[in-house]
Amino acid sequence: MARPLICIDARYVRRRPSGIGEVVRALVEHAPALAPDLDFLLLKHPDAADPLSVAPNVAERLVRAAANGPATMWWLSRATDLSGVDLFHATANILPARLAMRSVTTVHDVMWLKHPDWAAKPGVRGKIDRAFYAHGIRRALRRSTRIATVSAATREEIATLDADAAERTRVTLSGVDTAFRPPVAGSETPHGRRYVLTVGQAAPYKNHLAALEAFALAFGDRGDIDHLFVQRQGAGAAALQARAVALGIEERVHVLGAVSREALIALYGHALALCHPSFYEGFGNPLAEAMACGCPVVTSDVSAMPEVTGGAALLADPHAPARFATQLRRIADEPALAMDLRDKGLARAAALSWRAFAAANVAVYREALAA
Repeated sequence: MARPLICIDARYVRRRPSGIGEVVRALVEHAPALAPDLDFLLLKHPDAADPLSVAPNVAERLVRAAANGPATMWWLSRATDLSGVDLFHATANILPARLAMRSVTTVHDVMWLKHPDWAAKPGVRGKIDRAFYAHGIRRALRRSTRIATVSAATREEIATLDADAAERTRVTLSGVDTAFRPPVAGSETPHGRRYVLTVGQAAPYKNHLAALEAFALAFGDRGDIDHLFVQRQGAGAAALQARAVALGIEERVHVLGAVSREALIALYGHALALCHPSFYEGFGNPLAEAMACGCPVVTSDVSAMPEVTGGAALLADPHAPARFATQLRRIADEPALAMDLRDKGLARAAALSWRAFAAANVAVYREALAA
């Protein structure tokens, strides 16, 4: 009898880092070893490292079409041969059309359906993106044999849109790579001064201007503390720098752009705190990464942030920078609190295992195959 063949769309794994890319990378690293009775076909982006997996039950296939592009949405079965596949795992929110086999879709969040303005770029491109992602996510909710989500918060959001989809949804809680760990005692700080750190893309939902406002309220009178942003350069960086000038703190605000993983780990490990006032997250990788590096976290009291931090962070209303400022000031002024957050964060991060995440996905595969 032929072994079931699981096709995982791994095209988000690329040299350019992304949150979904980290999730998919962990899945393909662990799932084949956890399911030696299954065979896996990985759809791979041309920019990915070679190979994605060395497991004996894995084959890889190059697909040049974008993971979230028109060819994937409507004509994936023409872009690559999916004959013989028993289960297709769409890993990035949208479910391709015309799939003949059972399917699992990982819906990281439903922001494109509930709060599209927080995700979309301005202008015509934003309108196209709204329509595209809303169509793909609605298809995923309607037609996937099973739906996987990276947090219980996302499952709850799905339930507000489609009760039947929520019944088919399973939580596969994200993890954090073991490379993220506290710095060695005595290691040199990467910045030379004390600093607050904010990490993430310059999308409206990340609320980075509020992070800057909170920093100014907390430390505007303390010239020994800087604010570092790890954020892709572009219009978002320009807006931050313009606001920093208006606040009179431009010399203490630094937008670093993309950095290497090693540099990011060092930045987390030596930061005074991570300031993460996001309006909405499916999971929020920077939260887990910061906790794993021993960095105290101040984050929002909404969406998945309380769930991910699990009592190991200070929470505040993302619409109220003054409340974030109060929490940041507490960490700066109360060493015992900062140490307590560090210890709680390390314990929470230790419970966020990529292996457990992959095992949960394998369980979803087996359930979908049996459906």
